[in-house]
Amino acid sequence: MKVKEVADLVGISVRTLHHYDEIGLLNPANTTESGYRLYDDRDLEMLQQILFFRELGFPLKRIKEIVGSPTFDRQAALELHRKMLLEKRDRLDEMIATVEKTIKHAKGEVRMTNSEKFKGFDFSGGNPYEQEARERWGDEAVDKANAKAANKEWQNEMGGKMNAVYAKLAELRHVSPESEEAQAAIKAWYDLLNEMGTYSLDAFKGLGQMYVDDPRFTKNIDQFGEGLAVFMRDAMAAYADRNRP
Repeated sequence: MKVKEVADLVGISVRTLHHYDEIGLLNPANTTESGYRLYDDRDLEMLQQILFFRELGFPLKRIKEIVGSPTFDRQAALELHRKMLLEKRDRLDEMIATVEKTIKHAKGEVRMTNSEKFKGFDFSGGNPYEQEARERWGDEAVDKANAKAANKEWQNEMGGKMNAVYAKLAELRHVSPESEEAQAAIKAWYDLLNEMGTYSLDAFKGLGQMYVDDPRFTKNIDQFGEGLAVFMRDAMAAYADRNRP
């Protein structure tokens, strides 16, 4: 299947599939002579696995480490996915019941205790799947992915740097994204992302496109200034194209 056919089948964007390929998470088995990606049944199985992990709250970097582990067992993973999704469904059912009872309480039809008002909420933090992931695929992959995330000082430092770059780019969003000042600012964004992970120029350009394709990205980024997501996409594309060897 070609990438557009897979995107239509699954209900995700072509850009998302390109991004998965660029970061080495899902590389299609073959390509045509013209360079078009071709996905086979095994690729579709892996994509399903990736999306199950995403549904359970795993970031792409961690998914790549887990499915790339030599001890990764797809059947065992599917069984764990089922278990965790059932638990998630039970918690959502409980929260729905809390909402419904709260509506009746607000109408004076029933009375709720204070503890009942918060039934179903879980603020314990962390990912409940993680311990089972450790047991199945070892601590190394999980610990590696968690090392920086667990460092609050590092998190705060990165958060401050990100906000500073966003603010700077927001100031420049009305100039040409290819201008020297815009490119200097977007280079700071590229360098910062590579402090937190590993981004090739292609992945950087693809990420910029996702800022526009995914409304969640657009909403968060445009909080710093209307149109910032589009400006960043264009500046990131220009930076990637300009700096290719």
